[in-house]
Amino acid sequence: MKKLSEAEFEIMQVLWGHDAPMTSNQLLEEMGSSRNWKLASLMTVLARMAEKGAVYCDRTTRTNYYSALISEEEYKLTEGTSFLEKLFHRSAKELVAALYQGRRMSAEDIQELREYLNTLEREE
Repeated sequence: MKKLSEAEFEIMQVLWGHDAPMTSNQLLEEMGSSRNWKLASLMTVLARMAEKGAVYCDRTTRTNYYSALISEEEYKLTEGTSFLEKLFHRSAKELVAALYQGRRMSAEDIQELREYLNTLEREE
């Protein structure tokens, strides 16, 4: 799947937050003031997302319904892996080191990461 733009990602977050497919009007309402879009703009972005394989448009009724074709977890895994490969040569250690050295990680963040890694080790 192709990378999503920021606007496309915002739409996906709304779709992921709902179990049922949504109309374009429902999406527009749900997105609220985060973007000052007109319906035509949203429809253009949804069409582009359908071409990318991110959303499905059900046109079997008079109203079009949109749903996500990929799960949030699937997208996060793909983007996270790409990010790690591109910037940190597939090294989680380099990522954590960069965040730590840049003072982007608090002591609580480090403790939370340590506890999570310990949990993973116990599960193996």
